[in-house]
Amino acid sequence: MNEEIWQISNPIIGIVVVAITFLLFYVVGYLSNRKQSSVRDLYVAGGQVGALTNGLAMSSTYMSLATFLGITALILNLQMPLIILWIQLILAIPLITIIYGTSLRRMGVISPTHFIRERYGVRACIIAAVFMIIISIMYALGQMIGVAVAFETLLGVPYIWGLFVGGIIIVGYITIGGMTGQRIMQLSKWSSSPYVYRATRGNYEGIRRLRLVFPTTFLFRHGSSHAVISDVFLSVSIQMFFALIPALTIGALGLPHLAMRVYTASSLKSARSAMVWYAFITGLVFSATYAMGFVGVYATETQGLVVSAGDADKLTMILNIVYNPEWVAALVIAGAIAAGVSTLSGNLLAIGALLSEDIITTLRPTLTQKGKVRLGYVAIFLGGIASILLAVNPPSFLVVSIFWAFGLAGVTIAPLVILGVWWKEANRYGAIAASVIGGIVYILLSPFVVPSLVLTDHHVTNEMGISGAMFAVPLSFIIMIVVSYVTNRMPKLKSRLTTDRDHALVERIHGWKDVQSYRYNSKIGPAVAVVVCFVVAVWALIPWNM
Repeated sequence: MNEEIWQISNPIIGIVVVAITFLLFYVVGYLSNRKQSSVRDLYVAGGQVGALTNGLAMSSTYMSLATFLGITALILNLQMPLIILWIQLILAIPLITIIYGTSLRRMGVISPTHFIRERYGVRACIIAAVFMIIISIMYALGQMIGVAVAFETLLGVPYIWGLFVGGIIIVGYITIGGMTGQRIMQLSKWSSSPYVYRATRGNYEGIRRLRLVFPTTFLFRHGSSHAVISDVFLSVSIQMFFALIPALTIGALGLPHLAMRVYTASSLKSARSAMVWYAFITGLVFSATYAMGFVGVYATETQGLVVSAGDADKLTMILNIVYNPEWVAALVIAGAIAAGVSTLSGNLLAIGALLSEDIITTLRPTLTQKGKVRLGYVAIFLGGIASILLAVNPPSFLVVSIFWAFGLAGVTIAPLVILGVWWKEANRYGAIAASVIGGIVYILLSPFVVPSLVLTDHHVTNEMGISGAMFAVPLSFIIMIVVSYVTNRMPKLKSRLTTDRDHALVERIHGWKDVQSYRYNSKIGPAVAVVVCFVVAVWALIPWNM
């Protein structure tokens, strides 16, 4: 099959599907808006979401356009190693609950930056909020690119038209609906996701002939033996595999729109139960995602399907256009758009909470509840417009900006939250130094700022921030531990520190009613962490041989 422009030939089908989809979105948004009278309603749906509903919504947050489009594109290009990459991401939400989610919910906060403000003070909170806004915008950027690509394929319009028309409609819906609208829409999106993948696979006879020997069957470029599978893995630097831990697993711990899912639960027990549902549901959907990507490898290598590098993000839609009726393909693309709306909702709601709750409210504590809600709507809308403008000149893959955002979160937010929950000696000076220095180093190591400072010669690895995070994340932990330890022992700073209050706070969020000096106050643990982080940071500077 020759290379061609992949679009649905009948735009009427696309227009009808888009119209129905967005009519549903806006009805849900309007009905949800009528129920929102407070900041808590807007951002965490009143904190009254049940376990199954929250588990579905958590899974839906991960079923973004990075799932529908971006991951299949990377499988087409990276193949087997990509599976290891995505497994690291799936670990994130359970780890959020285990490491700090229940503690922060017990504390009554609605975001990681809210915790940072209570634990480290106003200045640290504002710095963290600024970085989180950058993180959320970069995360939203990937979703907005996917929305534009989906509209381009569904309606047969140029990319730029799909970006502005689809983007503005979606931003309007999110601004109206808030968290309640997002949750309801995510449930409907999850319900359609299994059908989306089944529709593609059901009409593709090649899969039946493959006998579903997964994943070795799909390595057509390299052969099909187990020895060749080892070659595929060994062709990637071991540093790359290890770097996924700081870049994606630790990075995801700092993402605000994931953490907010824990705070929407009706109770701590419900939040823990939601993790089980999340793991089960996400496993079902991602097994189909991987299959879709490897089907693309099979089709391009054996069936004559030609997918250009520029169309890699369209692989899921292309397979449906080729092997399904157009009306089925249109429904699948509409599902991809719904995935983009879902994750964009989380990103933009996080931006709204960060600006209105963590920056403006901190500077103007007398602002009324009504004023906070209005300011949140404005922030949500402006964050969406910013992501649209950044998507005008997109990167090579739509997931590049998303993974880069994970790395920045791992550098600037995760150390502050993890150490703040589990180590009493963590203080504001260490938090500010770690966030600012680590964040600047990570940004400088990205090819978008100073290309000559990148740590590897592998372009995609550098763009996704994986190499930069392997150095900057351990650097941030080292800075925070060392600076906190030193400043706690400087007599001139003792009057500026709130040591007793911080110790009591750490005990309280873990459920203790009394304060004991030996709890969460180890010196050996932080020392070991510094040594391990130093070794990892030095290893990151050694040539990666990719």
